[in-house]
Amino acid sequence: MNQSRSRRGLTRRTVMALAGAAPAVIATRAAHAADKVLKVVLASDLKGIDPVFNTATYAAYHGYLVYDQLFALDSRGKPQPQMVETYEVSADRSAYKFRLRGGLKFHDGSPVRAIDAVASILRWKDRDVVGKAMFSAGAKLEVVDDLGFTLTFSQPFGLVLDALSKPTANALFVMPESVARTPATAQISSAVGSGPFVFVKEEWRPGEKAVYARNPHYVPRTEKADGLAGGKVVKVDRVEWLSISDPNTAISALTAGEIDYLQNPAMDTYPVLKADPKVRLATVDPNGSMLWIRPNHLQPPFDNAKARQALLHVVDQTAILQAIGAPSENYRSFCGAFFMCGMPLETSAGTAGLEGPNLEMAKALLKESGYDGRPVIFLQPSDLSANFNATVVIADSMRKAGFNVQIEALDWGTVSTRRNNKGPVDKGGWNLFTTVATTLDASTPLTNPYLATPCPNEVAGFPCDEELERLRKSWSQSNDEQVRAQLVDQIQTRAYQVVPYINGGQWKQYTAIRTNISGLGPTTIPVFWDVSKD
Repeated sequence: MNQSRSRRGLTRRTVMALAGAAPAVIATRAAHAADKVLKVVLASDLKGIDPVFNTATYAAYHGYLVYDQLFALDSRGKPQPQMVETYEVSADRSAYKFRLRGGLKFHDGSPVRAIDAVASILRWKDRDVVGKAMFSAGAKLEVVDDLGFTLTFSQPFGLVLDALSKPTANALFVMPESVARTPATAQISSAVGSGPFVFVKEEWRPGEKAVYARNPHYVPRTEKADGLAGGKVVKVDRVEWLSISDPNTAISALTAGEIDYLQNPAMDTYPVLKADPKVRLATVDPNGSMLWIRPNHLQPPFDNAKARQALLHVVDQTAILQAIGAPSENYRSFCGAFFMCGMPLETSAGTAGLEGPNLEMAKALLKESGYDGRPVIFLQPSDLSANFNATVVIADSMRKAGFNVQIEALDWGTVSTRRNNKGPVDKGGWNLFTTVATTLDASTPLTNPYLATPCPNEVAGFPCDEELERLRKSWSQSNDEQVRAQLVDQIQTRAYQVVPYINGGQWKQYTAIRTNISGLGPTTIPVFWDVSKD
């Protein structure tokens, strides 16, 4: 208690000293003074710290703690200014002027400048499908002064603020210019940001723990926190992101008070958790999650569209959702919408005949593809229970259709690295993996990273289809809602022909927290500003 008071009473000289210190020094001092530590177990542990290079969710989780965004999505999915103070848009929407909030600082004490924002956008666009779409419309950035920059277009692009507030895979975070100039094909080693927490790099032990300390000179917005936007007021001194891969061990740790927050408890443990008076189940993601089955379009057999279409007919969404333990009241028996069910762009276009498995159709398509019986390498995340169990069910159904499936069990960090390998299976390649997406990933044709099919494609799975890209581009350029609705139907119909991925089922999952934790909102992504621990 006394330590907490001493932190609030820092002298100006001490604050200035901290501002000039290395981020690790700041974080270590803050950790020594901490008396409120939030201990969390997330879907996976932190394997890497570059949210641009890596599309895995852990990179985004890390990013929201240490970085800030130019714009951020509120709880209704609308972009709101975050680091930006003011902005202007020309009448024809071809020119944008942005001005950053004054007084923002990076963790090393240096000021946040317009050049940092511009460099961060340029690195992000080299990796992200939305960034690439924006710059294909002739986007040009120019620094005006320390806080101002402009963004102009030579072609229509109607979703500028949506692009700048992209929340996941890959989220746009602002880094120091010196860091942002790292090529997007290389991983950064620095975690210096301007966000509400400082990464304590010397305490990071992959597979065990990652630590974040309250940023002593973070300046939150004055608005109330709303979704991923608004005032990010930090009310704990330290966040410890712990790795507990065994579901039962995680439940025991939560009920014993050894951890405070369990992002994805095994769904068959819900009755136990509901019966514990010191634990409550919270809905952090109100729209739910969707399992995606991602084939490798570069390697046989899924370099053939007929083999990919065969997969559509082996998937039994109800069986998958039952296998992962989703309560029946928490899922739909079938969801064929690429933009998720229950969302504004939900459509049934292209789903006829796919409501349940059809093994005879799958066998016919597989034969038509010329499949030669070669092994299909299915990567199975051993530390993610939903993915692990879903892989077993999908592989069993594939075998019944004639696929020679070989499952390789790996931890998620290894899967998220190996999936970037474009080579054949005998050179460390792969054929299939599963991942779990949210509405932040899937809600529009522009922001859905696995729906993008540029040629060439650097996103794991590597689909290439110029017609689907043309339709996505037309959707992003149009400001006519009726035209956009028609394009959504066309996009989904084409997606079912190309099969960039297969929907494996949509369900809602709870987060389990101790009852002395408050302030969690419907953020979809686990963020820990505005969270109190009594």
